[in-house]
Amino acid sequence: MELPTLTVFTPTYNRAHLLSRLYTSLCEQSEQDFFWLIIDDGSTDNTKELVSKWRAENKIDIQYQYKKNGGFHTAHNLAYKHIKTCLSVCIDSDDFLPINAIEDMLKCWSGIPNKKNIAGMIGLDQYVNGDIIGTKLPEHISMTKRSYLYQKYKVKGDKKIVLRTDVVKQYPSCPEFEGENFVPETTLYTLIEQDYDFCLFNRVWCTVEYQNDGLSHNIVKQYFKSPKGFLYARMLNIKYGTSVWFKIRNILHLVSCCMILKDLKPLFRSPQKLLTLLLFPFGVSLYLYLFYKKKVML
Repeated sequence: MELPTLTVFTPTYNRAHLLSRLYTSLCEQSEQDFFWLIIDDGSTDNTKELVSKWRAENKIDIQYQYKKNGGFHTAHNLAYKHIKTCLSVCIDSDDFLPINAIEDMLKCWSGIPNKKNIAGMIGLDQYVNGDIIGTKLPEHISMTKRSYLYQKYKVKGDKKIVLRTDVVKQYPSCPEFEGENFVPETTLYTLIEQDYDFCLFNRVWCTVEYQNDGLSHNIVKQYFKSPKGFLYARMLNIKYGTSVWFKIRNILHLVSCCMILKDLKPLFRSPQKLLTLLLFPFGVSLYLYLFYKKKVML
């Protein structure tokens, strides 16, 4: 059996009530050259039964993997171990696709003349009402590093990333820290872009509806629940960041992570030791602000 070109993978945890919308949008796609890989991160609702029902309907090719709950990044790690198609794209359980999204992704990919140094593509996300999330991508360039979009070109908002599978497999999985359940997925992109660029397309590939229990609305709580995961991300951002202000922001958060961990030793491993020392008091202030904000949220 010939493999499809694309794997759509969806990490999910107790989101059976939302998955049906994504399933319907995948069934309605104008191009069916894809697998749907569902990584069930320990759900206790009826996700498994629902997926079994859909697989029996045989409308699209669905692969299902259940794992012990470990967090979003561990679901990504497992997904990349199973993906064998040329391309992959993560579509969250609370998202869904415009009817021509996959067709457009594959057309854009096939139109790239030289893919040797290309890790994948970056497109747009939209809200349910059709508004673009954040800003569009710069029109005057066709490819760049992902971080340049935010640090150099001042792009805002989440974007949809399509990755080359053979490129992803060249890099280590996100670290998994005992007792924590989150490492920012951007850490993988940071490593990849040291060797590869991304092609840019101002095309909408995903419709997003942020949930109140999602990561975007609970980021401060995540700082305290997964400080080692964020510490790992901050170190990479300080090492590879191209904007001074970006490095400063991550140094402040690095100090805050150490305060949460009650361990200042990682500060001596900072790629910017002198700047970290100078900014230490401000990092402590950030920690106190986040601590207060977390208490208010409880």
